[in-house]
Amino acid sequence: MTTTTDTLRFATAGSVDDGKSTLVGRLLHDSKSVLTDQLEAVERASADRGQHTPDLALLTDGLRAEREQGITIDVAYRYFATPHRRFILADTPGHVQYTRNMVTGASTAELTIILVDARNGIVEQTRRHAAIATLLRVPHVVLAVNKMDLVDYQEPEFDRIVADFAGHAAELGLPSFTPIPVSALVGDNVVERSAAMDWYTGPALLEFLETVPVTADPADAPARFPVQYVIRHGDVRRYAGQLVSGALRVGDRVTVHPSGATSEITAIDVLGEEVAAAHAPQSIGLCLADQRDVSRGDLISAGVDAPALTRNVTAAVCHLADRPLRTGDRVLLKHTTRTVRAVVESLGDATELSANDLGRITLRTAEPLALDDYAVSRRTGAFILIDPADGATLTAGMARVGSPA
Repeated sequence: MTTTTDTLRFATAGSVDDGKSTLVGRLLHDSKSVLTDQLEAVERASADRGQHTPDLALLTDGLRAEREQGITIDVAYRYFATPHRRFILADTPGHVQYTRNMVTGASTAELTIILVDARNGIVEQTRRHAAIATLLRVPHVVLAVNKMDLVDYQEPEFDRIVADFAGHAAELGLPSFTPIPVSALVGDNVVERSAAMDWYTGPALLEFLETVPVTADPADAPARFPVQYVIRHGDVRRYAGQLVSGALRVGDRVTVHPSGATSEITAIDVLGEEVAAAHAPQSIGLCLADQRDVSRGDLISAGVDAPALTRNVTAAVCHLADRPLRTGDRVLLKHTTRTVRAVVESLGDATELSANDLGRITLRTAEPLALDDYAVSRRTGAFILIDPADGATLTAGMARVGSPA
């Protein structure tokens, strides 16, 4: 029986063949999180490929194309638990052409593990993944220097890579990172501390994952409640959705955006029970004192720290679609539960963005949006751009709040 009390979402990243899938497989295997039939399937697949020991990378490389090529293409999600914590991990691709998958996997992560091959040190993809982790404001970054067994577990090799990464992190503005020397193939410092690296006195990887603080909204975080449904019972209207940050209480004065209408909370419902207060990330229903014109896509806030109401959106973006994004394109912008028409006014110094490109964008929306800066809130500062013709997702954006409407 476990005694887990919280959940950590984390993602892996790194260049091709740095050992991400092997690390995840070792983490699952050595933490006793692999079912017998799963391990047997991996053993059979490994034997078919002429390998004498199980290839633990196959525990995450689930797609047939990935197994045939020996690389990770899609984002492989796995769920496991130890006596100390529950985990949701995303094993993301290393190829530059799958950068968009790494962005997807890390967008909700509270920690990113960036793997480096000890023989190769910091490479271009390492820098790119560090930049994405910084861009996405991932709270914790682990630099896992892998394949230490192939450099004879030498401390100077580890120190050289850590110093190189530290210089790049400083240029990016990455606040801090935790370096850990590992060998995913052998299991050194993955779940158990390694006797081969007695010069390293820090935690093993799993030990760090079990103890790193899970990011939670501070008690004074601004309340943000995007309305998802309006439920009518006679003359009573209840506004349903997820409270994405902060807290709401019966009696709070609230503002409805973008209309600017104000009212007071008269009731809060959580799972069919009336409560005096609710906290993120609970799904709730609200009743207001006044009959306001509130609909799906509106955002309810409380307190004086209101989001910026704007039609000029400036953002850092990662383009996800195979079709390019160009200045003048007409798109749909989806922010929380609200979708509005928008025009691409500028792509910074670029003439177009292709799949996996990172860039900066300026948009003009047909209707005002209640936006927070992404640096303040990853939930209400994020949006996606959608092709109005076929509904395809085009671009993921991290808002830098623009000028007021």
